Amino acid sequence: MKNLELDGMGDPVLVRTNQRLLEVLVDQGARLQMACGGKGLCATCHVHVTAGAERLSPVTPRERRSLEMLVDRRPSSRLACQAKVLESGVRVALPTGRYLTASADLEGLVGRRAEEPVLHPIDGRVLIATGKIITRSRIRELVEVDYDVAEMRTRSLTLRR
Repeated sequence: MKNLELDGMGDPVLVRTNQRLLEVLVDQGARLQMACGGKGLCATCHVHVTAGAERLSPVTPRERRSLEMLVDRRPSSRLACQAKVLESGVRVALPTGRYLTASADLEGLVGRRAEEPVLHPIDGRVLIATGKIITRSRIRELVEVDYDVAEMRTRSLTLRR
């Protein structure tokens, strides 16, 4: 068993060797979209490895292509569905913000200020910044970024890893 630290989520957790970060984060209650079902296609399980990146499995070509889509990627960026824990000493942080899965998700929040950044589901850019008022006109602008998570997951089940 290996130790893994999750920034802001309490004590280190024990994980199996070669266990994917995604499994650990989901078990710990992390809010990740996993829109592609863990196939490394969508980048909605984007995390930042703040320590021990060399103790994870290498970045795969698929992961590299998906990470290239992200606006806020850093040298420490990984996809939790692709990164496997090889040794103890890894520390992971989640990007700040809430991924938008459909503009309808914001309908109930019209007139309120965004409590956290609202992020684009594909490239991670900030669509509504923290503290900005969510307006109906802004939601109409976001219709173009709507996507059907259920459909994306269904399609991803037909792909091989």
